Amino acid sequence: MKGFVADIEELTEENGDFRRVLYTGKNLQLVLMSIEPGGEIGEEVHGGHDQFFRIEKGKGEVLIDGNRSKIKSDDAIIVPAGARHNIMNTGDEPLRLYTLYAPPEHRDGTVHSTKAEAEASEQHFDGKTTE
Repeated sequence: MKGFVADIEELTEENGDFRRVLYTGKNLQLVLMSIEPGGEIGEEVHGGHDQFFRIEKGKGEVLIDGNRSKIKSDDAIIVPAGARHNIMNTGDEPLRLYTLYAPPEHRDGTVHSTKAEAEASEQHFDGKTTE
């Protein structure tokens, strides 16, 4: 099959991994995330990447270049390239979301079950796409 077609809401809500790369194109990547209560992605900056987040389940806060906003199910977030950002789970259930990187950030097929596993990995996009 060319491209990706699936029920993204169902996949996101059922995902228990901190990070799971679903699809990698030449210019865009789809990644599921699950952040445990009290957890966070961790402050980061993507110099050459725009990033889109969609919150499917849970609540939290997003920090973009020092500006803090509350987030909840059905919210969308866009982080422009070069912006320092973080997403924190302030709720009592996992924060389930998906993100689009443009261009891709991680190696295709990457799965990190926990944040600690993700932090220990240096697997950045290597140019190989899903198809």
